[in-house]
Amino acid sequence: MTGMQDTFLAHLIELRNRLLKAIVVVVGIFVCLMPWAGNIYDILATPMLQTLPQGTRMIATGVVTPFFVPVKVTLMVAFVLSLPVVLYQAWAFVAPGLYAHEKRLALPMVLGSTVLFLLGMAFCYFFVFGTVFHFIAEFSPKSITPAPDIEQYLSFVMTMFMAFGLTFEVPVVVVLLVRIGVVDIAKLKEARPYVIVAAFVIAAVITPPDVISQFMLAVPMWLLYELGIFVARAVSRPVQADTDYTPMSTDEMDRELDRLGSDTDGGK
Repeated sequence: MTGMQDTFLAHLIELRNRLLKAIVVVVGIFVCLMPWAGNIYDILATPMLQTLPQGTRMIATGVVTPFFVPVKVTLMVAFVLSLPVVLYQAWAFVAPGLYAHEKRLALPMVLGSTVLFLLGMAFCYFFVFGTVFHFIAEFSPKSITPAPDIEQYLSFVMTMFMAFGLTFEVPVVVVLLVRIGVVDIAKLKEARPYVIVAAFVIAAVITPPDVISQFMLAVPMWLLYELGIFVARAVSRPVQADTDYTPMSTDEMDRELDRLGSDTDGGK
């Protein structure tokens, strides 16, 4: 029990050290970016500002909102920039307990999921926001002057970033399910119609109530599902064991039991 407790405490200490290293990097980048927090928020708000009428700005209804919203945005950017370090610390913590074939699977999955999540955020920022905001501006009555609140805008942006980031994780999920044997390629192809319907349902729930944003989420989700099937077909090879263990035959097992019995009798 003492050895188990020492091992458990050693793991907790290592986990604490890994977390501290990751937090220090995030906080360090955050502190370095704080002088430009307002500029960072302006960059995030650019897609919305480009669709507002000439001379119109966003508003802040709270007393401390003009301070805290840019701080939240800067913290989000700091976390994204420090993501490689955070993932490395997570990988360094769990890697010693993995088999060789698990390491070969886990490392590409971690890297691939990170890249795909960032690609989903970039797709949302550069393509989806402009299209959705332009559609809303064209649809809104000409008798009103839109003045979005910066806190509500941040909430909307975070929701959309999460939705598109997780959507771009579909290939990783498909490959993982095939690799661990939960489903096979044939089952995935049979489920294609249901996946397409589910993609449009999810898009209708998550995105704003306009057809354009729903299509811009549902169609990539379906295409990424197809990409996952393609990649899974390429990597779905049987996993070989990492040990040279060979089961004993019945005769060998009987001889081993007789030997153990003889040793026991001799000890008595």
